[in-house]
Amino acid sequence: MLKPVFLAVAAATALLAGCGGNSSSHDAPKNVIFFLGDGMGINTLTAARIYKVGEDGDLTIDTLPETAFVKTYSNNAQVTDSAPSMAAYMTGVKMNNEVISMSAETSAFDATGKDYLNGTDSTCPTTGNGKAVTTLLELAKAAGWGTGAVTTTRITHATPAVTYSHVCHRDAENTIAAQAVPGGAGYNTALGDGVDVLLGGGRQFFLPASAGGKRTDGRDLTAEFVTKGYTYVKNKTEFDAAAASSTKKLVGLFTSSHMSYDLDRDPAVEPSLAEMTTKAIDILSKNDKGFFLMVEGGRIDHALHETTAKKALQDTVAFDEAIKTAIAKMKTVDADLKNTLIVVTADHDHTIVLNGYAARTGATTASNPGVLGLLKNFVTGALNLDSSGNPFTIIGFGNGENRPATRTALTDAQVADKSYHQEAAIPMAAGSETHGGTDVFLGAIGRGADKFTGVITNTEVFNLIRQSVGL
Repeated sequence: MLKPVFLAVAAATALLAGCGGNSSSHDAPKNVIFFLGDGMGINTLTAARIYKVGEDGDLTIDTLPETAFVKTYSNNAQVTDSAPSMAAYMTGVKMNNEVISMSAETSAFDATGKDYLNGTDSTCPTTGNGKAVTTLLELAKAAGWGTGAVTTTRITHATPAVTYSHVCHRDAENTIAAQAVPGGAGYNTALGDGVDVLLGGGRQFFLPASAGGKRTDGRDLTAEFVTKGYTYVKNKTEFDAAAASSTKKLVGLFTSSHMSYDLDRDPAVEPSLAEMTTKAIDILSKNDKGFFLMVEGGRIDHALHETTAKKALQDTVAFDEAIKTAIAKMKTVDADLKNTLIVVTADHDHTIVLNGYAARTGATTASNPGVLGLLKNFVTGALNLDSSGNPFTIIGFGNGENRPATRTALTDAQVADKSYHQEAAIPMAAGSETHGGTDVFLGAIGRGADKFTGVITNTEVFNLIRQSVGL
């Protein structure tokens, strides 16, 4: 069983918080909602704004009063993957690529470069390859707060996994799933009686092979959750029926793998990110000490890897809607957010670019492709042409799968389709567009939000959150 380091620190800080900490309103619940747009770099944000509300409009993210830029490099790479970048936010520790909430020296690979994996089971050494480091969710649990993680990816995927699990390789999703189930083999005991709300996809890692899952130990973790007092839901109907007033702990696994892109989502089958966020807040806010909730817009990243820009922008908008919903929800119980800190950021960038010099397009509609369309000259309104005499799109990628040696002219209808893969400068395999190393945006509102300013490293965010709410 995993026993993260720093638990003594966690207990001490929780005791200090309970004794008053840094606020005269120490008896009021303290809440943290951490929003993570996976892969949501500045260019993606800009394009999503234009897509939704035009060049001079504002997304909810744009209205957050305190802002900063965040350096995202990992312990061993200039360009990070999601595991160490999210872990830096959640633990304050720079770690190596692929590693989930472990100390800096931990490696995901053996001396020969082989992954510590057998399928989706971990083969990480139990000694000599780092140790677990405490996460913000674990600190909140130690302080008696409610805890939750919500995502549009598999709940065992890198970003959500970082909050509640510890393993040397992010792809050990069977192992990660077991760490979430109270009392079971491999359980992360730092979670006490368990994370209160887990919502997302990834059912396959909680079910045995005999039930269509990928577990190799024969366990049905969904049944084990139920025996530990959880309500388990697997579709929108069951999700809606799980009333917050009577639900103590909730696990929702709505798909076998990742949840659908927002453009493809059937609202009768899968809840939206905003709906999942609302349900989580309703359940967690019953805790009179407060709560910590992580919300990930995870499929932004996946659409960018595919270079399907329309899907990426719509998932960014859905992520923004969840932020808007959460702020409004929290203001009904904490009007001035004096005891609620909401932080919104990304874990890393991608290679998406906005080519110039385009005329303003306004928002994307059924009759206007907007930023998804072909680039028109800002003076003449005519299509700009590349060196081969063909028009090209406003949005492109530094690398990606669509790099034809020759092509015929494109049309707005073609490039604005949700399945169109924008062109890239450097050819890559399908779905293999890479992350980028650019700094990312951070916005904050509420208690202690003014601490987030300037250019900071992702590890600093961990300490700023702790200072803001006394964790």
